[in-house]
Amino acid sequence: MIDVRRFDSLGGANHGWLDAKHHFSFASYHDAKRMGWGALRVWNDDTIAAGTGFPPHPHSDMEIITYVREGAITHEDSLGNKGRTEAGDVQVMSAGTGIRHAEYNAEPEATRIFQIWIIPDGERKAPSWGTRPFPKGERSGRFVTLASGIEGDGDALPIRTDARVLGASIKAGETVEYTLAPGRYAYMVPAVGSVEVNGITLGKGDGAAIRDETTLRVTAGTDAELVLVDTTA
Repeated sequence: MIDVRRFDSLGGANHGWLDAKHHFSFASYHDAKRMGWGALRVWNDDTIAAGTGFPPHPHSDMEIITYVREGAITHEDSLGNKGRTEAGDVQVMSAGTGIRHAEYNAEPEATRIFQIWIIPDGERKAPSWGTRPFPKGERSGRFVTLASGIEGDGDALPIRTDARVLGASIKAGETVEYTLAPGRYAYMVPAVGSVEVNGITLGKGDGAAIRDETTLRVTAGTDAELVLVDTTA
């Protein structure tokens, strides 16, 4: 089953400095049919104007993954962490028992990000933050795990949940596959370009909520960049 959520059907608001689109209910956008997908709770498509950003604010009990599509995001938090994450790279904040952070676009142009929230598993732990580069050339023609709480995904940024976040860069006409284990839920969004997944076309920013599909066969209609979350129900 693949349920397509077109970009132009997403909720959201334009605050001037922030143009936010929400794949699931978030902030002032509420849709009882779009409360999440498995343990995936939030997928926001944010455009942040140059020289602006989110001032310090608290989080707890959530795994927050930021995938930078264009520009860069600068992070500061109450643990003393500071870092800048560039386009194509990923940062992870495990909010745990509680953390305050700020995220700013310190660049001279707009920054575009996907921010993904996944519900954590098990015991509450102290918060943490990390970032790392994922060169697009290393994920050319294949899915690469960017963040994961699944055993064996040792090269990925750690998250505290039975889920993984993957990225792939695919040239026009190229096909990649991903195996979805029984009972798992997947959500896929092209950050760039258009693709066909199991016969269904997705454009830039469209979301595909997927379950009961053993193999995801993805063919690029144009050069494309994909982000995929695989999580528990």
